[in-house]
Amino acid sequence: MKKFSLVVVLLLSACLLRTAQAETGIASVYSAGQGLTAAHKSLPFGTRVLVTNHQNGRSVVVIINDRGPFVRGRIVDLSIAAARALGIHGIAHVTISQLRR
Repeated sequence: MKKFSLVVVLLLSACLLRTAQAETGIASVYSAGQGLTAAHKSLPFGTRVLVTNHQNGRSVVVIINDRGPFVRGRIVDLSIAAARALGIHGIAHVTISQLRR
C-alpha cells in the first residue's frame, strides 16, 4: 500500500507542476514583442506558457504580455525571439500549455 501511495503522489505532483490547460492551433509571429513573449486573447498578463512547435518538436516558455492574435484561427502571436527559438518563420501549428505558478 505504501508503494502505491507513493506512486500516486508522484504522478499527481508531476501533473500539477506541468500544465493547467492546453490549446492547439496556429501561431504567428509579430514584431511588437521583445524577449520570449507572446500575445493571447484571454490569458492573464504574466502567465507563463509552454509553446511546442508540431513540425520540429521544439518548445519554449513564453510570458503573455499582450492581447491578440486578431486573425481567425490563430491562438497565439509570438515575439520574434520566441518564434526564432521554435524555428518558426511566419505561421506554424503549435500546442500551448499554461504552466502552473
